[in-house]
Amino acid sequence: MLIHPWDAPQDDTEWQRWLVGRDFGQLAVNGPPGEPPYVQPLHFTYDAGLGEAVSHLARPNPLWPALQANPEVLLSVVDDYVFVPGPWQAPPDGPSEHGVPTSFYAAVQLRCTASAVDDPAEKADLLNRQMRHFQPDGGSARAAVGEAPYGRMLSGIRGLRLEVTRVRAKFKYAGRKSEEIQDRIAARLAMRNGPRDQVAREHLLRRRGE
Repeated sequence: MLIHPWDAPQDDTEWQRWLVGRDFGQLAVNGPPGEPPYVQPLHFTYDAGLGEAVSHLARPNPLWPALQANPEVLLSVVDDYVFVPGPWQAPPDGPSEHGVPTSFYAAVQLRCTASAVDDPAEKADLLNRQMRHFQPDGGSARAAVGEAPYGRMLSGIRGLRLEVTRVRAKFKYAGRKSEEIQDRIAARLAMRNGPRDQVAREHLLRRRGE
């Protein structure tokens, strides 16, 4: 992922706060020799204090042998993306059709060292940690070894622990454009008011201090 200086996070808290509200991404794992990488969509729970993300996968998932061969992986999270038509970005002194279309988006990539969790009690703890995040109001039984309803299912999964070793983040929201063009884009996003347009507009204005 190319990150220009004007798209880089203003500080670590910017990407950390953004990531707190996200819990679904794609895990990229090196494939066997001669094969492309494996990419696994998955829910995850990220803990900034511990510097790790956790998840779980079915035991037959082909990622496990690949992870054993090379535990260095990448967890990619992308959101708040919109398409920006060319005329919105056109220079003020030129034809609108000369504007270059682009994409706005926020992205965080967590480089991690992966490890499997196979101990039944540790898997139950990991699952309960995820459930506290996804179902904070309860509504589901806790996972416990040998107890219904999930105890018998523990053998069919493996827990996944991802120790974060490096973070790369990008907030691509017209950071290099003039204030005049940024104002135009912000106005057009408000007028279009499509999916994610409002949050993209908020990113643009926030990153220039408004």
